[in-house]
Amino acid sequence: MIKMDTVEIDHIDRKIIEHLLLDGRVSFSSIAKQMNITDVAIKKRFERLVKKGIVKSIKAELDLRMLGYENPMYVQIKYDLSKKKDIIKQLSSMDIVVEICETIGKYNLLVKIVLPKLEDATKAIEKIGSIDGIIEIESMVVINEIKCFNSLPTMPLQKKIK
Repeated sequence: MIKMDTVEIDHIDRKIIEHLLLDGRVSFSSIAKQMNITDVAIKKRFERLVKKGIVKSIKAELDLRMLGYENPMYVQIKYDLSKKKDIIKQLSSMDIVVEICETIGKYNLLVKIVLPKLEDATKAIEKIGSIDGIIEIESMVVINEIKCFNSLPTMPLQKKIK
């Protein structure tokens, strides 16, 4: 068993999660056949993983380049703490913003944006920088995605699974 705070998963739960990470459309019966257990057992375990909050949702992973977008851009933002709520609200309302993460360090937020053309980056940065309360921003353009999350970390977990 793996104990994560107060949530435990065993090797069967882990395998179910791995299958779903590889293909969110995989059927319970397909997983069951590969694991040599019933699809009903897989369904019940999946429902338990959802109920416990381990699985939040199953989503489509889009290739934004195929849809005409450039590589993503990350914007680090340092802001006046008293204006946090309004800044996050304004960033959330922007179509180009696809992720907002609160961070610890020099910057308070890490914002992922996608643009149809990299030439639009200057306008996007100016728009973000004009939000009242933003003190400093720094941007980074992704040139190549080397590793994207699509599995569970293995080394620390293997030692704990029985």
